[in-house]
Amino acid sequence: MLSSPMLVSLTLFLSLPLVLFFSPQILTPTYFRFSSDAEDLTLFRRATAAPHTTTHLATATNPKPKIAFLFLTNSNLTFAPLWEKFFSSADSNHNLFNIYIHADPTAAVASPGGVFHRRCFIPSKKTHRASPTLIAAARRLLAYALIDDPLNQYFALVSQHCIPVSSLRFVYNYLFKNPLVSLASFAGSNYNYNLPSFIEILSDEPNLYERYSARGEKAMLPEVPFEAFRVGSQFFVLNRRHTEVVVRDRRLWKKFKLPCVTEEPCYPEEHYFPTLLSMEDSNGCTGFTLTRVNWTGCWDGHPHLYTPPEISPELIRRLRVSNSSYPYLFARKFSPDCLAPLMDIADDVIFRD
Repeated sequence: MLSSPMLVSLTLFLSLPLVLFFSPQILTPTYFRFSSDAEDLTLFRRATAAPHTTTHLATATNPKPKIAFLFLTNSNLTFAPLWEKFFSSADSNHNLFNIYIHADPTAAVASPGGVFHRRCFIPSKKTHRASPTLIAAARRLLAYALIDDPLNQYFALVSQHCIPVSSLRFVYNYLFKNPLVSLASFAGSNYNYNLPSFIEILSDEPNLYERYSARGEKAMLPEVPFEAFRVGSQFFVLNRRHTEVVVRDRRLWKKFKLPCVTEEPCYPEEHYFPTLLSMEDSNGCTGFTLTRVNWTGCWDGHPHLYTPPEISPELIRRLRVSNSSYPYLFARKFSPDCLAPLMDIADDVIFRD
C-alpha cells in the first residue's frame, strides 16, 4: 500500500493536466502589453481581399472618393461637437467621408451621437502609450475602413486631442483636387492610384540610434537595418495603396512588436509606419504630416498642450502655416476645456476658407 507522501505526490502529478486545463478560468489572467495577433490576422486577411475600388466605381452612380477619418482614443471624444461642425461644414458632404473609432474598451467611451453614430465604433482592444498596442489599434482601424467602403481612398488617423483647422470642403478639395495630386477621373477602370501619402518620415533625429536599439542592439536585424530605420509623427493621412501595405505587413510587424529593454526612447507608433512606408515606397510619400504639433517646451514625450487662454483666430491661422509646400489640416494637442473657445470661433474662423 502506498505511503501518504507517495500518495499525495501521485495525486498532484495526475491532477496537473486538469489544473492546466482549467487554469484560464480559475486564475487571474496575465496582462500582456499587446494582445495576440490571431484575431487581427483574420481581419487583415479580409481587408487585403476587399473588393477593388474600380469594380465598385464601375457600377456606382456618380461615385466620389471618400476620406476615412480614423479616431484613436482612450477617452470620450471631447471635441466631438467641433468635429460635428466640421463634418457639416459643406453642403451635401455626407457622401465624402466615413468615420471609424477605436476606443479603449476599458475606458467606457460613450458614443457622442450625431454623425458619430454607434456603427462607427469598431471592435477594439486595450492600448498603452509608447507600446505596440497603438500600432495594432491603428492597423485595426485601417483594416476596417478598407473592408467597409471601397470608395475610401484616404485614411486620416487622428486622436481625441486633435482638431480640424479648416473646413471639410477645404480638406477634401486639397487632398483630391490640388495641383500636387495626380488623380485621373473616378469612372470605371480609369481610376488612378497616384495619390501621395502624407506621413512624416525623418532620418536625422538626434536620438535615432537610441530609438533603434531600444529593443536591443541587434533586435531589429536583419529585417530593419539601422540605415533603413525612420521616425515620424504618430498621425498621418495614407492613400489606399499604402493602407493595404500596412495591413498586409507581417515582416516588420514581428520586429516592432518586440518589447523594449529601455523604455524612454521606445515609441514604436512613431517608428513603425514611417519605416515601413519608407522601405516600401518612399517616393510615394510626401515625408510630411498634415497634423501640426508644437514641440516647444515638451516634456516626457508629450507635445505642448494648448489651453483656453491661447485659443484665438490668430492661433488657428498660425497652425495652418508650414515651412513646406503642404499646409496643415489638423492640429494637436488641446486640453478638454478648449472646446468652448474653439466652438466660439468655429464658424467665423476655423471653417471659413
